[in-house]
Amino acid sequence: MASMEGLVPITRAFLASYYDKYPFLPLSDDVSRLSSDIASLIQLLTLQSPPSQGENSLIDEANRQPPHKIDENMWRNREQMEEILFLLQPSRWPVQLREPSTSEDAELSSILRNLKDNFDNAFTAMISFQTQNSEHVFSTVMTYMPQDFRGTLIRQQKERSERNKQAEVDALVSSGGSIRDTYALLWKQQMERRRQLAQLGSATGVYKTLVKYLVGVPQVLLDFIRQINDDDGPMEEQRERYGPPLYSLTKMVMAIRVFLTLLWERYDTFKLSRDQMNLLSEASIVYTSEFERFVTFISDVFANSPFFISADTAGILGSRENEEYKEIIVQAGRTYEVSLMVESENSYIAWDFSLIQGKISMDIGFSVEYISASAEKTLILPYRRYDADQGNFSTLMAGNYKLVWDNSYSTFFKKTLRYKVDCIPPVVEPSN
Repeated sequence: MASMEGLVPITRAFLASYYDKYPFLPLSDDVSRLSSDIASLIQLLTLQSPPSQGENSLIDEANRQPPHKIDENMWRNREQMEEILFLLQPSRWPVQLREPSTSEDAELSSILRNLKDNFDNAFTAMISFQTQNSEHVFSTVMTYMPQDFRGTLIRQQKERSERNKQAEVDALVSSGGSIRDTYALLWKQQMERRRQLAQLGSATGVYKTLVKYLVGVPQVLLDFIRQINDDDGPMEEQRERYGPPLYSLTKMVMAIRVFLTLLWERYDTFKLSRDQMNLLSEASIVYTSEFERFVTFISDVFANSPFFISADTAGILGSRENEEYKEIIVQAGRTYEVSLMVESENSYIAWDFSLIQGKISMDIGFSVEYISASAEKTLILPYRRYDADQGNFSTLMAGNYKLVWDNSYSTFFKKTLRYKVDCIPPVVEPSN
């Protein structure tokens, strides 16, 4: 294993020195001014007609402080932009704007079409940021994983997990779930990713198995994974540096969404003046341009962020030789068994084995079975004789799985078995 000497612990102080190189140019003063002006318009609308219970809930939500975490604010902005885009669909406009009969209505209709384009662009930038950041972080983590069948299985597990999550979202949307319902589910999924990441870092439960695979990874990396989202952990430095401007943008987009929601319900009795139209237009343009600027900036910060020590620095390449197989002698007429207790369905059980051959070519029987809580056996992989094999399967149930090497048919010859076997749990990418 390569020497650990010279490795820099990834701590909040370390990130602070890195973030010093990436100061964020303050938001335009227009953000604060326009947010205040939109809030005044919201008050006018509520005076015009008392808000409904649903509108009151929306106003209360907009008046609360934004979430503290960066990723939660990103999801909140994405949700509000999608709500705004829904409201800006011509089919959702008040009938007077869909079929304008006055120059004022025609002017506002034109403004709304332009605003929809602005929000479409910002929404696309948001999705691109989340996708690229997720792929970047997962790719970085994978540089620390063994570059054999285990790394491949971890990738497969991640892809399976994400397909399942997307299917869950699609099912919700198909059943008539609202945008709010959809984003509640998306955030729940994000928190599940975070929980699994913390389990990996602290090596709890079935994750002890996965940590055993990370031969050569500095303990500082595992410590970082475990503490990354602690209230005073490394990400707190990120929140202090870049949270305030994002919080302001979260408040602003919430205010725009509330204003449009109230306006559509009161358009029969509340006509916007030209100044108020221009205010809505300016607020939307400033928000979308500033949000896109923030996303572009934070993308660069994340892309170069030293969240994980490089594989070369960590000595991963030099550590491969330490990933030793186990060897066991299976006596003639005997079997050898390995039991794996699987805590999560959709885990992968994987094996790689061979017989150390002498002058006579030999083989050994191999099978896999599931043992239920009542001790009932279910054959998973039928018995077959091999001189070597590598394989895997995805578990349908949690519980006890037994891998059996059978030399009972041999009367005289013992077999020297060289093997590597374990269970890889469902693994997901880290969240920022």
